[in-house]
Amino acid sequence: MSVSTLTRIAVLSLLAVMPLAAQSSNSADLPPGWIARPDGGGDSQAIKFVTMEPGYHLTLGPATILYRAADRVDGPFHTLATFHQMKKMEHPEGYGLFIGGQSLDGPAQRYTYFLVRGDGKFIIKRRDGEKLTEHTKGWQSSPAVTKADSKGSAKNLLEIDAKLDPKRISFKVNGKEVHSMPADRIETKGVVGIRANHYLDIHIEGFDIHQ
Repeated sequence: MSVSTLTRIAVLSLLAVMPLAAQSSNSADLPPGWIARPDGGGDSQAIKFVTMEPGYHLTLGPATILYRAADRVDGPFHTLATFHQMKKMEHPEGYGLFIGGQSLDGPAQRYTYFLVRGDGKFIIKRRDGEKLTEHTKGWQSSPAVTKADSKGSAKNLLEIDAKLDPKRISFKVNGKEVHSMPADRIETKGVVGIRANHYLDIHIEGFDIHQ
């Protein structure tokens, strides 16, 4: 991405975090087809998710998942997105992708998520309703994850590849595999989407699913 494009994202991101009194951020403001679900009944009005070329811009509020019902996979797939962290965080917060989304609009929601954060770590976890299970032993350090700089900025390309070898799921950051596991250990069929934790300001570029 060019310097001019990054500058434009930075300027537009200031608009995205204007006070809520000036900019409504209820679900009606989401791009067409997108659904936002905050964790634990969090305030949906504290979620701002807008189309901003190239991609989307997200400011939070509560930790949340964002998805389109049409982004559903039933066989081998490869999903990816580039995440630009835009501001310095008081505490590191994770952002990334989720797969295998089922019953996302109810209490029995299920999905597996793959996140990175500004201290150079990643995690893979499973949600079944209110139960969380770790596929990694907590947050794991990896040189593949770009750490946030002194201004809190970082750029990371995340990929989940269940296509190259359908029997094995590969989790990659910036083109390097950081974790893998047998496909039969993860529910891969279902909705693919984005997850981000509390108070993040991120730009999401190139989100796609290849089947």
